[in-house]
This record gives sequence, structure tokens and C-alpha cells, in this order.
Amino acid sequence: MVELLNIDLAGEYQAIIAYVVYSQTMKGAKYLHIAKELEKHASEELSHAIQIAKQIDYFNGTPVVTPKEVKLSSKPEDMLRFDLDNERTTILNYRERIRQAEAMGEFGLSEVLRKIIAQEQEHLTDLADALGIDNPRLED
Repeated sequence: MVELLNIDLAGEYQAIIAYVVYSQTMKGAKYLHIAKELEKHASEELSHAIQIAKQIDYFNGTPVVTPKEVKLSSKPEDMLRFDLDNERTTILNYRERIRQAEAMGEFGLSEVLRKIIAQEQEHLTDLADALGIDNPRLED
């Protein structure tokens, strides 16, 4: 479980970095509102990272310190799509992690992940709305 949670933690670090960079580099009047929303997402992702790191410590593991790769683009639409894809992947990963935690009898972990998923779903919807598309399908 520690190894899997560390993969998730690296994804949270990636999200923090992406949201910080994208929120500050998006150009154009139509992106001012979403840039402010991305700043909010960055702080929520930091909270997720702390919660995941606490769970790793609970399992006597050591949290990783390296993020997954952050994709860059000068096009706001690309940045939003990168974030949308990452949020979708994160939700699917956490769904799987909940199943694994419950199979282990680790209900505290599953509750932490359920709360995180609720925010990740809000992020997904915000990004899809900004792109003017429907939420992507979330199939396991």
C-alpha cells in the first residue's frame, strides 16, 4: 500500500506544480476566472498531498519527494486538458485504492480517499466547464 500511495503522492505533487504554473502563465481575458480557480485547486491539492503523506506515515512508510512529470504548453486549452486528464486518472486511481484499503480492513484510509475524490471530481467538472465540454467518462 505504501508503494501505491507514494505513486498517488507523486501525482498530487504534479497537480500542485501544474496548477501553480498554469494559473500564473495562462494568458487571455477569457482565462482570468479559470486561472483564479486553478490557484484554489493548487491549495486543495496541497491538502491532498498532506493527507496522503499522513497515510503513508501511518503505514510506516516514507513519503516520496519527486513529482510525476508536469506537462507544459503555451496554449491554455492544452494546460486545461493536461489537468483534466490528470484529474481523471487520479479519480480512477483513488477508486482502486479505496477498494484495496477496504479489502485490507483499512477503513480510515478509504474515508480519507473518499473525501479527496469528492474534491477531485469538482476539479474535473471545473476543468471540463472551462473547456466547454462534458465531464469525461470515468471507467475503470
